[in-house]
Amino acid sequence: MVRDGYFYALGLIAAGVIVSWLTRPAWAIIPLLLALFFLWFFRDPERSIPDAPETVVSPADGKVTEVSQVTIGGEEQLRISIFLSVFDVHVNRSPIAGVVREVRYQRGKFLNAMNPASAEENEQNIVRMEGDGQVVVFKQIAGLLARRIVFHPKVGNHLERGQRVGLIKFGSRTDVLLSSHAKVRVKVGDRVRGGTSVLAYLEPKGELASAEYHSAREGAQ
Repeated sequence: MVRDGYFYALGLIAAGVIVSWLTRPAWAIIPLLLALFFLWFFRDPERSIPDAPETVVSPADGKVTEVSQVTIGGEEQLRISIFLSVFDVHVNRSPIAGVVREVRYQRGKFLNAMNPASAEENEQNIVRMEGDGQVVVFKQIAGLLARRIVFHPKVGNHLERGQRVGLIKFGSRTDVLLSSHAKVRVKVGDRVRGGTSVLAYLEPKGELASAEYHSAREGAQ
């Protein structure tokens, strides 16, 4: 459970008690039901993290809405987008094992996260990570209802694959930007789970690394 859930729930329970005392007990049902919703919304289940090398896991629970090649800064990249509804777990996790090289918060709009324009125009937190010679960027993007993005690690921190890093509150989107040569394992419409579902495999650098990578992949299958 993310501690924010307790704060929201305790406040609503207190409101329910006050409403019940000042009016009638029946009116306390609404704040009490909202308290239960927040306790459920901020759930934080344990996950089994894949340990195969060069694995990119989903940073969030949700539905894959885009798998496409995009050009950013003159470079071809693969973008995988995941939409989080209010019914999904909203805790975010690191997609790879590596070092945080950059964290940049970009203010913007609050378009519906299903809108393709939200990837560039919405308020978002952009994180660039480097691991095993590969650079992976993932974005926490605010949606129509989301108004707060939380990201705990700092530049220079080393993260494990699937490690909890923060959350986006109340409906949102996460994007992962990878090398265009990454081997994609998901398609549009797939449901994914943060830290557990494999989005793609990065092609390792060098012949020796490649041999070790394929050997480990075969052993994991």
